[in-house]
Amino acid sequence: MPVRDAAQTLRERLLNEAQRDFPLTPRPFAALAERFGASESEVIQACRDGSQRGAISRIGGVWAPGVGGAALLCAMAVPPERLEAVAALVSAHPGVNHNYEREHRLNLWFVITGTGTEPLDQALTTIEQETALPVTRLKMVRPYRIDLGFDLHRPAVAGSAIQHRPPRVEPADHALAALVEAGLPLEPEPFAGWVRQLGCSTDAVLARIQAWLDTGTLRRFGLVVRHHEVGFSANAMTVFDIPDDEVDALGARLATQPGITLCYRRERAEGWPYNLYCMVHGRSREDTLALLQAAIDAAGLAAQPRATLFSRRRFKQTGARYFRPLPETADAR
Repeated sequence: MPVRDAAQTLRERLLNEAQRDFPLTPRPFAALAERFGASESEVIQACRDGSQRGAISRIGGVWAPGVGGAALLCAMAVPPERLEAVAALVSAHPGVNHNYEREHRLNLWFVITGTGTEPLDQALTTIEQETALPVTRLKMVRPYRIDLGFDLHRPAVAGSAIQHRPPRVEPADHALAALVEAGLPLEPEPFAGWVRQLGCSTDAVLARIQAWLDTGTLRRFGLVVRHHEVGFSANAMTVFDIPDDEVDALGARLATQPGITLCYRRERAEGWPYNLYCMVHGRSREDTLALLQAAIDAAGLAAQPRATLFSRRRFKQTGARYFRPLPETADAR
C-alpha cells in the first residue's frame, strides 16, 4: 500500500476510534501506535495533520453540564443585512465558543461559557448595548444526553440517557481541569508538561482524569472532532413545547433514540415557548431529517408542537472555557 494511503488510513482510524478510550498512560501516542500498527511518530503526525486540516479541534476532555463554570445558550433576531456584522461582534467575545446562523426568525444562536455567571451576564449586556438588539437567554434545566462523538462508519445507534448529575470539579482541581479543557500537546509525553505545571505526579494526573470519567464529570477524553470537517455537514436543532409534568419522561425517551447527539430541557423565554431541545447531525439534510423523524416517532413526540432549525452558517466553533480565564481578545473561526 502506498505511504499516502497508509497515512490516510491511520488518520481515519484515529478520528473514528480515539474520540473515546484514549489511553491514559504517560505515552498515549505510543499506545495508540501499538493499537493501530504504526509508529509513535506516525500517530503524532497524523494528529498534527488532522489539527491543521481542522478535523481535530483538540485532544482533551468534554465536560458534563454543570460540573464547573457557567454556560448559556443564547439567540438573537438579527436583520439579515446586519447578520454578518453582528455575528462577527458576537464571535469576537472569547467566551463565545459556538456561533451559528439558523433557519428561523431567531437567526443567530450562540453558546457563551465562563468561570461564573457574572462574566456571562456582563458580556451579554455588552453585546446588547453594542448591537442595540436583545439577547434571548435560554438556561439549561436538565441534560438528558450530551454526546458529540461521531462514528464515521456505522449508522446512528441508540444511546443512553443521563441518569444523575455528576459531581462538580473541586476547586483544588481547577488548574488540572483548565489543562484538560485546553487539550494535550502533540508530543511523546504530553502529560509531562502538566505534571511540571501542577507540581504533582503523572500517576496523580491520570488517576484524577480517570476518576472524572468514572463519575461522569467528564463525558469523554480523547480526540474532539469538528463535525463539518469529518463529513457531518448538516445539523438540526429541534425544539418542542412539552407540558412541564411530562418533559422529563419524554426527554429521557428522546435521548435514547439513534442519531440524537444532544438532548436537554431549557427554560422557556418570552415569545419562545419551547422547553425540550435535541440535536441531530447528518451527512445531508435528507439524512438528518430522516433520523430526526424516526426519533420523534419512536419517542412518542409526533403530536407535540415543535420547530426545526437547520444551521446555515458556522461563524465560530471552539472549546468551552469553564476553568480557563478568558484572554483579552479572540478571533472568530
